[in-house]
Amino acid sequence: MSSTTTSSNVFASSHPLVQQKVAELRSAANTPRQVRELTDAIGRLLMYEVTRDMGPLESTGTHASPVGAYEGTRLRPTHALVPILRSGLALLGAATDLLPDAEIRHLGLFREEATLTPVEYYNKLPRTCAVDECIVLDPMIATGGTADAAIQILRHWGVPSIRFVAVCASRKGIDALAAKHPDVSFYVAAVDDVLNARGLVVPGIGDCGDRLNNTAAS
Repeated sequence: MSSTTTSSNVFASSHPLVQQKVAELRSAANTPRQVRELTDAIGRLLMYEVTRDMGPLESTGTHASPVGAYEGTRLRPTHALVPILRSGLALLGAATDLLPDAEIRHLGLFREEATLTPVEYYNKLPRTCAVDECIVLDPMIATGGTADAAIQILRHWGVPSIRFVAVCASRKGIDALAAKHPDVSFYVAAVDDVLNARGLVVPGIGDCGDRLNNTAAS
């Protein structure tokens, strides 16, 4: 297991609280409630890093505090939060708390088990893209196929800028994505070295969708 990467557009967190919570999330003994709470907590810590260089700011005019006047500011660019169904929803609360005015656009993608290729089953993006940047939310990057498909869908939609947030990624998957999409910024809590023959990250965090929703793996 490692949290380092050589790709300049991959930001792997070294924050001690992130690493502690990832270690807790890995445990197979967790209840679905614990998995949801830990995923949300990690998402909040990651979203701080995701948003730290957003801008520019614009003025909202002069306002009054209890003791005097001040100049208000807000982010000028517009954003869309794009959770990948279904496990990406676990990161949405953290993202909307920081960006409450962002659009929310869902994408439904699943990985076909035999071929490990992504299959799109839900896409209700409007005909015209009216946001400056999309932030894609998906707890796991394994082979990177699903993430790549989501990025290509959003590129075709016409969004100028994309950031991708994940809790855990395989080194092979994240390195391939970073090389293919050098203009996309990837924010991850942990990078694991092993991607096995079944396309599973080891030690990873398991099947996020099943763990979050208390559904048995099929």
